[in-house]
Amino acid sequence: MAFDLVHYFTAQIKLQKPQLFSTHTDTEKQAHTEEVNALALGQLISLWKQDRHKLYQEVLTSDPLYIQGIARHLTTSAHNQSNLRPSDLESSISEVLSLQLTELKQLDETGSFGENGLTELLLGQIEHLSGQAADWVWSTNQLTELLGSKPAPVQDISLEATIQEFNQMVHQAQPSEHDAIATVVESQSTPSWSSLLAPLVALAILLFLYCSYSQLIAI
Repeated sequence: MAFDLVHYFTAQIKLQKPQLFSTHTDTEKQAHTEEVNALALGQLISLWKQDRHKLYQEVLTSDPLYIQGIARHLTTSAHNQSNLRPSDLESSISEVLSLQLTELKQLDETGSFGENGLTELLLGQIEHLSGQAADWVWSTNQLTELLGSKPAPVQDISLEATIQEFNQMVHQAQPSEHDAIATVVESQSTPSWSSLLAPLVALAILLFLYCSYSQLIAI
């Protein structure tokens, strides 16, 4: 497995460029740093796959105009969904790209990588980039093999929420106080003596019907 440049570059951005995203909260700063780092590094890998010799020369020279052109291309891409303002995004990409190229040059010089060595190192970063950013980043920098690599967020279910849901279920299953009172009132509204008279009334009706039937027969 290749050396992890993704996290190495993130650490160097924080160390060498502390002013980057300084107006944002710590959480936002971390998110923007990781996002721009992945966006820039992914673009370098895509360009390296297209023409590694040209990119190797750019590593050696770090042409500011070339860096600015890449930053503008990424910023104006139809796939760009960054929350940063276009001007802030373009400037931050330029700074991060410049840092990445400088670091790659130093690694090349100290490790004697050469073009072939840097090719292996950069292409090995695809594995480290997997799952590190949203799909729009990979669509923007054309590293499309990483589309869908970031897992969907899983909603944490707290113990408190679980207990609350259980209590609600139990409450719904039990009759409410209002229903209980209504049942009692209904039972109390019917007098007990009516249940005693009901058989007598029924007997009287039967006797009346029998007498009427007997008279009809007699006629």
